[in-house]
Amino acid sequence: MLSELGPKAVPLALILSSFVAASRIGGAAQQYVLAAHKIDPVLAPTVMFGRTPARGGKGEITQPDVFRRMLGDIEADALFGMVDLIITGHFSDPEQVEIAAGVIERVRDAERTGQNGGAKRPLVIVDPILGDAPKGLYVKYEVAEQVEERLVPLADWITPNLWELGFLTDRPVETLAQARDAARALGRPALITSAPADPGEIGLLYVDADQAVLFAHPRQESAPNGTGDLVTASFGAGLVEGLAPRDAAHRAARAARMAVEAARAWRATELPIVGIADRLANPDVEVRTLVL
Repeated sequence: MLSELGPKAVPLALILSSFVAASRIGGAAQQYVLAAHKIDPVLAPTVMFGRTPARGGKGEITQPDVFRRMLGDIEADALFGMVDLIITGHFSDPEQVEIAAGVIERVRDAERTGQNGGAKRPLVIVDPILGDAPKGLYVKYEVAEQVEERLVPLADWITPNLWELGFLTDRPVETLAQARDAARALGRPALITSAPADPGEIGLLYVDADQAVLFAHPRQESAPNGTGDLVTASFGAGLVEGLAPRDAAHRAARAARMAVEAARAWRATELPIVGIADRLANPDVEVRTLVL
C-alpha cells in the first residue's frame, strides 16, 4: 500500500553540476546513477550542452542570476529540508561557486523534513572538477580558486582526480603514498580517481583518517568519459544507503569497471548507465584491493 510508505518514500539528492543532453557525463549522468539506487535526483545545471564539449559541443553557461533563482525556486518548494545528499561538480563561473556554498549552508540549516529525520544532516560530496593531466586546468583559475576556498571546507567527502588533488594541496601527487598524504593534509576524506596502480590497471584510492585502500581493475584501451561522475554518484548513494564509506567506495569501483566493460561489449560511445541500472546496486564484477 502506498500509504504505508510514509511521507517520503525515497531519499533526495541535489546536484549542482553540468547538464549534457546526449552524453552520460556530469550531473546528467549522475541523475541516472542515483535513480538506479532509488534516490530522487534534483539537478540545478551550471552549464548546458547538447553534446559533450569533447566532441565539439557548444554550451551555454547558466548565468549566476538564473542559477540563483533556480535554486531559490527549489528552496521555495521546501525541498532543502528533504535533501539527504548534495553533489557539486562542474562550475563555469566563480559566482556560481559562491552561490553553491550558500546553498550548502542553507540546506544544512533547513528544518529536516526528509526520510532521515531531524538530527541527521545531509551529506556533501565535492567533486572538484578543475582539470587533469597533462593539460592542467580546464576551468577558469578564479573558479578553481573559489572551489578550493569555499567548497572544499564545506565537504564531508571530496572526489578529485590525481591532478586535482595536487592542485588543491599545492604539492606533487604522483604515487599512492603522495596521494594518501595529500588527502590527509587537506583534512577531508577522499575518494581519488585515476590513482596509480599496477601496469595495465587503473585505480580508485580511498583515504580517510585511519585507512587508505586502493581498488584497482584492468584499464581498457578506450573508455567513455564520465566514469568519475559515476563513481561520485555511486559512492554518494552508498553513503545515503548506510554503507560504511569503505564499502561504498568498493562498490563504486566495481560499478565503474562494470560500466566500462559494458560499454566495450556493446560498442557504446557513452557509459550505458540506463542499460546496467538494475546491476548498479550490486555490480557483478570484482576489483583488486590493496591496503596501504
